[in-house]
Amino acid sequence: MPPPVTHLEQSKDDQDDLVFLDEHPGAPAASTGARSVWRVMIIDDDEDVHSTTTFALGNLDMQHRPLEFVHAYSASQARELLKHEQEIAVILLDVVMEQDDAGLHLVRHIRETLQLHDVRIILRTGQPGYAPEIDAIRDFDINDYKTKSELTRIKLFTTVTAAIRSYEQIRKINQSRRGLNQIVTASTELMSLHGVKNFAAGVLAQIGDLLGIEPHGVLCVQEFPDGGCHELVVMASAGTFRHLNNVALTVCQDQRIHEALDMALTQRRNLYGPDYITLYFAGKASRDFVAFLEVKRAPSDIDERLLEVFCSNVAVGLDNVELVSHLHTAAFYDQLCKLPNRTRLVEILDAAMAGPAREEATLSLVDLDHFAETNDALGHQFGDMLLIGVANRLQTELGEHVTVARIGGDIFCVLGDSTQVNPGNILALFQRPYSIDGQDVQLSATLGLVRLGEHEGSGADALKDADIALKRAKSQQRAGHFYFSRSMGVEIRERVRMMHALRTGFGQNQLFVVYQPQIDLVTRRPVGAEALLRWQTPDGKFISPDRFIPIAEYSGLIIDLGEWVMRTACRELVDLRKAGHHDFMMSINVSQVQFRHPHFLDMLKRALEDTGAPPQNIELEITESMAMEEPDLLIKMLAQIKQTGVSIAIDDFGTGFSSLSYLQRLQVDRLKIDRAFVTEITGSARGSSIAEMVIQLGRNLGLAVIAEGVEDERQAQILQALGCPLAQGFLFARPMNASALSNWLSNDALEGVA
Repeated sequence: MPPPVTHLEQSKDDQDDLVFLDEHPGAPAASTGARSVWRVMIIDDDEDVHSTTTFALGNLDMQHRPLEFVHAYSASQARELLKHEQEIAVILLDVVMEQDDAGLHLVRHIRETLQLHDVRIILRTGQPGYAPEIDAIRDFDINDYKTKSELTRIKLFTTVTAAIRSYEQIRKINQSRRGLNQIVTASTELMSLHGVKNFAAGVLAQIGDLLGIEPHGVLCVQEFPDGGCHELVVMASAGTFRHLNNVALTVCQDQRIHEALDMALTQRRNLYGPDYITLYFAGKASRDFVAFLEVKRAPSDIDERLLEVFCSNVAVGLDNVELVSHLHTAAFYDQLCKLPNRTRLVEILDAAMAGPAREEATLSLVDLDHFAETNDALGHQFGDMLLIGVANRLQTELGEHVTVARIGGDIFCVLGDSTQVNPGNILALFQRPYSIDGQDVQLSATLGLVRLGEHEGSGADALKDADIALKRAKSQQRAGHFYFSRSMGVEIRERVRMMHALRTGFGQNQLFVVYQPQIDLVTRRPVGAEALLRWQTPDGKFISPDRFIPIAEYSGLIIDLGEWVMRTACRELVDLRKAGHHDFMMSINVSQVQFRHPHFLDMLKRALEDTGAPPQNIELEITESMAMEEPDLLIKMLAQIKQTGVSIAIDDFGTGFSSLSYLQRLQVDRLKIDRAFVTEITGSARGSSIAEMVIQLGRNLGLAVIAEGVEDERQAQILQALGCPLAQGFLFARPMNASALSNWLSNDALEGVA
């Protein structure tokens, strides 16, 4: 009985060899060497069948490989051998062994239980009646069915050769399918990795899996620093090359690796050596990628084709992950200082707010004082170097556990333990000058700080609160600091709430204009009215102008509001003139923000033109503080307004510190005595001194004067005696809407004000 495995040299026979070679003169000589073999399993209970089969085929090459035989003498023995025998290409199987159909049952076991679908099965029988050929081929997964008597050497060779060719093709197809499935899986797994470094390391691991080897190699990117010669930088390394990670490849002394990678880059393709492979991944923007891996054997044709597909997929993946990495950097990091930006800082703050370190953490905004002037004087390039210098000092001197971010042009943010992040430590960094490009520059900074342990809300809220504290610090003094308090937050949030409510109210017509008549003190007849803005919420409550006007100015809504008030007042003036009140004067308040808007003059002209209101009956009221801030600019603006025919009044006169020389140049038409000085006429020891001074000043400058806030007859009489011609106040009439004003002028006013 032959042993279970018959090796090639055991089955040689010169005579049979000569006979078979005569039949196939072109067949190559058998040579085992180190080549792989085709494994053929003979399953038959007849020992002669085993010996004659090995005698006929043992010394021949099929598909350029010799044969190796595995012997089983029963179906049960075959079952045991097939549990551990690998790479069986062909099974020559007897039908009748222990039982008449033992071979057929073994076929089902091989296909269904052992799941061996690649192996080719050739049934042989000496008693064909036990298993009719047509039924066997139809019902069982076999590849051929022969009677032993018809299997001559030539037919046996032909049958086994055809089976081996079929096995080889199936193996290649399956290997390609498995390889392609593995590539798809690898691509999915690679795209789940975050960051270029992780992706590159994953590429090396997947190449090893694809080839069935432990990866030993590097993956490099080709870069051109400063536009010079290309340089290979190791993005990932594995195995015996692991020490080369994150370095320039020049540190590697193996010239073979340099030459192989350079050749792959030059030829822009994969290269395969006897003990290494070099893979090329075409990138974009001249950033190609190459990998070098050591292998123990040259890759097969299928391996090479699979690697081509893999490299094509990975090249796209590398480009994509680099793009994502660059986008991530651009989205979350400052490009100049390489620090986290505002978006990334909010993420860091959210994590800090949820962690145990929150109780001791402090957030500080660091605003460089007068940086814009330095930037303008010394140039933007110098300014950039200065910002980098500040960033480096904050990072290196506050400690490695402190997070430093840049959230604006000249605003940095520092987050860390309060023992490190505090005004003393941070401001001390600005006591030494910064040496930039050979120049020493002295900087100072203003800080706004928030103790996270005292803060409730998100990271974005903490940053807003720090900004509130910074604004408060800057309003007090430069080079100082201010800690956020809960009361400041309530104040700011109330302002924001009112700002949104005001926008909504304006859109829903909750705001309206009322008119307070202005009276001639001698005749007690109305000569005009002041247009006043009012706000009544849907629940019937009135919001004081002292509360909502500053918010309208802060938010910029005053521009639209002011234009609407002006047009409304102009239209009311036109209606009053149609009713017969031709000499009536309409006074309209203009805020500082509105007045300084670049298109204010155009807006005024359009309002006059669209409504048809006569300019000589329109008066604009500006405050004394407006008149005294940048008076030269104001003088030019007022001159242009005066050209339209509109007159100018200074409201609240006497509450500021006016320069009389400027007052003469402003070309104003009327001064308005503030209600505080009117009240003092009868309620203060100083009596009428200030009111009298304003009246006298108006007389000397040729300006009209009007007093506001007149509430009793005694005040009216004193003002009249002092020579004040006009007044307004509750004594004469309260502010009223347009319909009420029209009725009042037509009825009560005709009789004079009592």
